[in-house]
Amino acid sequence: MEWQEFSASWVLIPENPLGIIHFLGGAFVATAPHITYRCFLENLAKQGYIIIATSFLNTLDHKAIAVNVQNQLENILYRLEYKEGIEISYLPIYGLGHSMGCKLHLLIGSLFDIERAGNIFISFNNYPFKKAIPFVENIIPSLKDNLKNYLQIDNNLDFEFTPSPEETKIIVKENYQIRRNLLVQFKDDTIDQTLTLKPILIDLFPHMTSTLKLSGNHLTPLGQDIDWKLGDFLIPIDDTIRQWFKENFSRDLYNLHREISRWLNPVNN
Repeated sequence: MEWQEFSASWVLIPENPLGIIHFLGGAFVATAPHITYRCFLENLAKQGYIIIATSFLNTLDHKAIAVNVQNQLENILYRLEYKEGIEISYLPIYGLGHSMGCKLHLLIGSLFDIERAGNIFISFNNYPFKKAIPFVENIIPSLKDNLKNYLQIDNNLDFEFTPSPEETKIIVKENYQIRRNLLVQFKDDTIDQTLTLKPILIDLFPHMTSTLKLSGNHLTPLGQDIDWKLGDFLIPIDDTIRQWFKENFSRDLYNLHREISRWLNPVNN
């Protein structure tokens, strides 16, 4: 099973797929999700899910990004059905987002009349522009000066995402339609905002919204498993040491994968 590039997305297709997962990653790491989230996504593919990991560049216009990645998904689904011969209509489709990817899935589920078997939100983040981008407080003054000189605008120029955090909440409250949802937090995640999203989804779908709090931090989904090979040779290491590495370095990532697998297919877990 190898990654394939379809329409600016990276796709994994297992044999006899059980469903489809549309993955959107966090800002600045979403341009190459097949690399930054490789272990996490490949493990889900091994469970029988087609993975469609859509690349995107972060801009201030999050609504435009959401529209674009949804259009890309529809193009890929068409290709999978009519060129790859996969019966898409029989497969449940899940949205899976990390950090900013959660906001995009919320917008997609609010702006489009789509069918989803469920959405999974990991480390939801909906900060305003100044808090969402590291060191932005030092960057903004020079941006303002440059734009003011170029566009002849006044000193009151400010930058914010579209939609803004508050506008996003309103859009979700009024339009979000995906009934089954899983919210995942990590115990050491200092920028997670799941607590602001949880009451909104519970109010919309009180019996279909689940929450988990796991060990880890905001970067846990980007963790990579140990590759026990050196070139074309296996590293000579016994099972005890191998297990120690898994338990201490990959434990949080394995726990995340296990819990998501249970939620996706509770009958087999």
